[in-house]
Amino acid sequence: MLFDLRGSGRRATIKVVYLFLAVLLGGGLVLFGIGGDVSGGLVDAITERGASTDSSADRYRDRAAEAQRAAQANPEDAAAWAALARARYQLASAGEFFDPQTGQFSAEGRAELQRAADAWERHLSLDPKQPDDSVASLMVQTYSQTALNQPEKSVQAQEIITESRPKASTFANLAVLAYQAGQTRKGDLATAEALRRSDKADRETLKAELESAKQQAVTQQLQDASGGEGATPPAEGEAPAPEEPAGGGGGGGGKKSGGGD
Repeated sequence: MLFDLRGSGRRATIKVVYLFLAVLLGGGLVLFGIGGDVSGGLVDAITERGASTDSSADRYRDRAAEAQRAAQANPEDAAAWAALARARYQLASAGEFFDPQTGQFSAEGRAELQRAADAWERHLSLDPKQPDDSVASLMVQTYSQTALNQPEKSVQAQEIITESRPKASTFANLAVLAYQAGQTRKGDLATAEALRRSDKADRETLKAELESAKQQAVTQQLQDASGGEGATPPAEGEAPAPEEPAGGGGGGGGKKSGGGD
């Protein structure tokens, strides 16, 4: 189970967590990879998007078509479906379908994101020994609020990343996503693990950032529930709403991501 991970742990640089939180709370999640490391997040997303132009969409379209053929020719090959998910995400992120100024996908871009999500689900359904955590970083973005807006599946993808790379930054990112998805217990467990693994000098600051993320998520959920009217977060000691069902609701992604609580 994810939260049974133990060990001395390597001390992660907390700056990446602060960057993640600042971007996430500012509403620009989809512009950055949030797996918790530069690799698989910023590299996969920004370098691909930075090079994307309308003319390059054809190149990504060819890649996606090739990956589609490979997956269909080898339907039991989990890696082929992960490669297809990556290719579809890269096509969706091409300049033709994505506006980097607004962080918004076109209708065609969202359709490609859905195809990426379908390929990812097929990858997970084949029960790979270790789901592809680099593609999971892209799927966190695919399911983000400015993309397909499926927060529970963002949590599942981040659990895969966190289990593959258990450190303060990945647990902190998992906590934020869990709070956004209304999975408060899972968020609290991830917060506790992030703090345990963080450098002592950074711990109080990180704790304050994660508490702020939690309160903002709870406030947003209350506003959504009341039709957008202003709402007050629960007082100290009150149970924030909505809470996930007992037994770790929101799990059920990959082999190692389900039941993260």
